[in-house]
Amino acid sequence: MIKKHHYLMLFIALFIGCTIDSEDAQSIVDKSINTHGGELFENSIIEFDFRGRHYMFERDNGEFKYHRIFDDSLGKFHDIFTNNDFKRLLNNQEQNVTEKWKKRYSTSINSVAYFALLPFGLNDAAVNKKLIGEEEIKGKNYYKVKVTFNQDGGGEDFEDVFVYWICKESYQMDYFGYYYKNDGGGIRFREAINGRKKGGILLSDYKNYIGPDGLEDVGKMAQLFSKDQLKLLSEIKLENLEIKRYK
Repeated sequence: MIKKHHYLMLFIALFIGCTIDSEDAQSIVDKSINTHGGELFENSIIEFDFRGRHYMFERDNGEFKYHRIFDDSLGKFHDIFTNNDFKRLLNNQEQNVTEKWKKRYSTSINSVAYFALLPFGLNDAAVNKKLIGEEEIKGKNYYKVKVTFNQDGGGEDFEDVFVYWICKESYQMDYFGYYYKNDGGGIRFREAINGRKKGGILLSDYKNYIGPDGLEDVGKMAQLFSKDQLKLLSEIKLENLEIKRYK
């Protein structure tokens, strides 16, 4: 009788422990997005300068208008990408742009938005999320969430593979890595730095590291980072960052 009671108590303890500790990829990502700003992303205007170009991302409850403004020898370009269309202005005059180049320009702008606004976007319909483990980086414990994309809705780079390291305590996304196939392929690892919260939204700059030639397993990048075995390639800075409500 005592033995049965012992096993029953052990089972209950294990069940409660598993219930408390259990997390799945969706709940982790939801909490991380909420930590970084949550619903505020969907009603905001986010502006910054990046690599000599000015970006403005306007979002209004599912409707978006993304701007990219820059100067070159021909004058001032203003690209506008929305849910429904793309157009390019040169010195305030709309230009004729082929469908091929509309797609290229839109993809380029959307790529900047995707990386800059992370982890917002990880709940898009084409995103597949999987919790693949936990890992310690610089004395903090992290969830490892792997992300792949459906071909339908996943864009030209739907074969890319991402891993996000989300802090178990704060749910901040402090690191992510990705493997890409286009342009010859490669692997990258980014460390969030200079995180700042404006208008209730937390965004960061990044240190951008390159992985060893031939490595495709993104999940191994944090181990290499912890051992100082990654090469710093660049720093990604969102300069003159401003965030405000859409209305």
